[in-house]
Amino acid sequence: MRISGGKARGVTLRVDKKAVHRPAMDKLRQGIFSSIGTSINGARVLDLFAGTGSYGLEALSRGASHATFVELNRRATAMVQTNAAIVAKSMQEKLDTLISTADATKWTPPAERFDIIFVDPPYEALEQLTPKLFPLFEQALTPDGLVVFEAPGQFEPAAAGWRLRKRLGKGRDQPTACLLHRT
Repeated sequence: MRISGGKARGVTLRVDKKAVHRPAMDKLRQGIFSSIGTSINGARVLDLFAGTGSYGLEALSRGASHATFVELNRRATAMVQTNAAIVAKSMQEKLDTLISTADATKWTPPAERFDIIFVDPPYEALEQLTPKLFPLFEQALTPDGLVVFEAPGQFEPAAAGWRLRKRLGKGRDQPTACLLHRT
């Protein structure tokens, strides 16, 4: 798994297979960041169910100003810390990050809101987690912010007051990314 663009382009991230079941695919991440475009510049991002930290670290590499990572698995949060250090070294910059070991559905966001929220929950728990996540999005996202929700192709993350702007990825059983906005 590599950072696909920005200052740390090509940097290989560490993946602890005991801590992460399904890391975000490079090709899908590339498509997401191509769709987001320059709106990543200076953005504050939140990476929920962070795993390796690939979404937040990719965002920092491409110009985001801050990334907060929330991950329940302690081995995975240690991996995010390692990967953040690797990316910072490559970029020759100190990264503005906050790494939290917490349940994303119970985590309390800071007062300062996020411009983009990346969400990559465990697929087997999507039905139970999704209704708990939309209230968090309401609380943590800027009014004109974007949620990037990774899910299998057949899954529709939806809630009242939200609309699907775009779906990226192919196939019913392949990971896709749903770009969501408030209506």
